[in-house]
Amino acid sequence: MVHLNDDFTLHADQWRQAGIAVPSFDVDAMRETTAAHPYWLHFGAGNLFRAVHAPIAQTLIETGETGSGVLAAETFDPDIIDKAYHPFADRCLQVVLKADGSVESTLIASVAGAFGVRAHDEQWNALEQVFTHPELQFVTVTITEKGYAVEGADGKPLPWIAPEVENGPDAAVSAMGAMTALLFARFNAGGTPIAMVSTDNFSQNGDRFGASIRRFAELWRERGFVGQDFVDWLSDPAKVSFPLSMIDRITPNPAASVAAMLQERGFEDTQLIRGERGTNIAPFANAEETWYLVVEDAFPNGRPALEKAGVYVADRDTVNLADEMKVTTCLNPLHTAVATFGMLLGYESMSQAIADPSLTALAERLGYDEGLPVVADPGIFSPREFLRQVVEVRIPNPNIPDTPARISTDTSQKIPVRYGETIKKYLADSDLDVSDLIAIPLAIAGWLRLLIGADGKGTRDDGTPVAISPDPRLGELQRDLAGLSVGERHSHEAVSSAIAPILEDASLFGADLTDTALAPAITDYLVRFAAGTNTVHTVINEALGL
Repeated sequence: MVHLNDDFTLHADQWRQAGIAVPSFDVDAMRETTAAHPYWLHFGAGNLFRAVHAPIAQTLIETGETGSGVLAAETFDPDIIDKAYHPFADRCLQVVLKADGSVESTLIASVAGAFGVRAHDEQWNALEQVFTHPELQFVTVTITEKGYAVEGADGKPLPWIAPEVENGPDAAVSAMGAMTALLFARFNAGGTPIAMVSTDNFSQNGDRFGASIRRFAELWRERGFVGQDFVDWLSDPAKVSFPLSMIDRITPNPAASVAAMLQERGFEDTQLIRGERGTNIAPFANAEETWYLVVEDAFPNGRPALEKAGVYVADRDTVNLADEMKVTTCLNPLHTAVATFGMLLGYESMSQAIADPSLTALAERLGYDEGLPVVADPGIFSPREFLRQVVEVRIPNPNIPDTPARISTDTSQKIPVRYGETIKKYLADSDLDVSDLIAIPLAIAGWLRLLIGADGKGTRDDGTPVAISPDPRLGELQRDLAGLSVGERHSHEAVSSAIAPILEDASLFGADLTDTALAPAITDYLVRFAAGTNTVHTVINEALGL
């Protein structure tokens, strides 16, 4: 049996027997080089980082592009640094689960250090030393879209942000606050340029990142903690850039089934770990084979040849097109639709859900017939081929332990982009007719049907209750739907009235759907979905002409 902490040079035969590829570089030398010459720091030390960024860093070392590794920091759930990083010398096992059933395992040892941010203590001082180092070229971020919020709808700092606003940089430990404080320290240390690269999975991520950082700085300026010169520095892309990116790799939470498989192969460190704030992590990260990272080439302090590690580095327009292709048409909308109906039908995995012929047909209609007509080709890869991989290989991959429940998290926050952008394009193009959309109104109606219930519980197609995945708007949505029940033949008028406050909400769909042909279609589908139990297949099949 092998452990992450084992010397893989002395026991190379044991690692080979376990089917694990090991690095060819000297890890101790890499750590020493990184300490002297840090070039890359990452915030958000969860599974996506371990499945994409850390392997990229390892490839850059293996190809001789750099002798330094990547450093990781965690603000949301620093407990995972203590539990999943430090006990294992900051190493992890990358487990690639291929669609053909094969598994590829690699020891990832490119993380040269990890920091858990709880307070301005010794770890913070070490992190600040890295951040102010003039050779630090860029910071990447995976903190999820929610992590960029600074103020609420009322324009006031969010409750967990307010103390940091009022007490200044020395009190900042949230993701946005900590990074703004560290940028202030860099500014005071001479202001060497730096790229701040959001690699979170939402559109215009770099612009959102920059706006949040600058807003935090402005709030501090208003209270006298920083000067206008710092705000101006943050606003100069030659000093601090916020490149756009598109990232794509299905990276489910570490699975017990994968842990068992690794144990059988001779890998010992397979415990599933849960952080204080609910982060699921392990000494291994399981992910699909396919991955993409497209980054805008805006690095004012330079960068290594990221292209050597499989990263697409492109201009801003290309990144925008690649992201729009993925997020609005060729992947994310399909994921959300299949997950919604997977929840309704009680499927335990995404692969089981899309294996349902009705859901396969729905995904194909959503992607090929409704999405591709409004896609602009980014030029670096084919949208149709990308879509084909999603429908035929990636979601159906039975080895990926991904669940409809995970994909369904925060659906209300995803719909504006995943369905709303296509809806807006149909409404804006005189050559397109929004009434031709079938899969999108089906998906919206299916989502509303799932939410019928109370207290965070929805109703499956068979009438049994199901816990709805966390969603910040779940309470208000269920209150709007409170007059509806499953098994009751509601009139179109009653359903239309109940869902009108939802459909007219442009923050959900990008437009007031009550003014479009989509509203009666959604109403009709919802009436039929809710008329009884076991209606989902019938309604989908009839709508799609199956």
